[in-house]
Amino acid sequence: MQFPDPLIRGRLIRRYKRFLADVELDGGEVITAHCANPGSMLGLNEPGLEVWLSPARNPKRKLKYSWELLDVDGGLVGINTAHPNGLAAEAIAAGRVPELAGYGGLRREVKYGKNSRVDLLLSDDGRPDCYVEIKNVHLMRRPGLAEFPDSVTARGAKHLRELADMVAAEHRAVMFYLVQRGDCEEFTIAADIDATYAEELRRALDRGVEAICYRCAIDTDGIEVDGPLTIVF
Repeated sequence: MQFPDPLIRGRLIRRYKRFLADVELDGGEVITAHCANPGSMLGLNEPGLEVWLSPARNPKRKLKYSWELLDVDGGLVGINTAHPNGLAAEAIAAGRVPELAGYGGLRREVKYGKNSRVDLLLSDDGRPDCYVEIKNVHLMRRPGLAEFPDSVTARGAKHLRELADMVAAEHRAVMFYLVQRGDCEEFTIAADIDATYAEELRRALDRGVEAICYRCAIDTDGIEVDGPLTIVF
């Protein structure tokens, strides 16, 4: 995924009301940007951090910028949770996710479960359909170890139960954790943040749901899925 326009650099003043961030641009102007991230962004919203914004292409949009990246200890982290589904679909189509290779059909946002939509549905003649849920990851509290979630996620736990139901219906189901940073080697569940999610994942895995995790390569030109991380539970 390439950013359609050059990103604009600034310094974070504050993030508030979850979806708003005040940023001082390099020229000194202070603007309010859209923060497309419903999580806590633990460790990623400290005032003074260097951030990059994308300009809105719609002139009628109220907020003229979206927060895309920030620099943490010299490494870029993607915080826009609108991107992972597209990044994963792009990587799967390009054959960069061997665990999900060989499917001729790929559809996004397909209805399933109880009033839910699966992020990706992979299909091919002679194979069970593959239901793929994608979760954005950017929490790192210990060097090299990515963690999910960064806040309690009842919706995430619901998705795990629905994936397990798809396995019971003789389909394939995969939980795909996508780490929007390149400085991690391993991935785990932050059970101290959400013990219920950790337990639901254990149950889902016992019922046949698969889990995979990939990190991203990020620069100010774009983001792409890079390589797998070792999952440790």
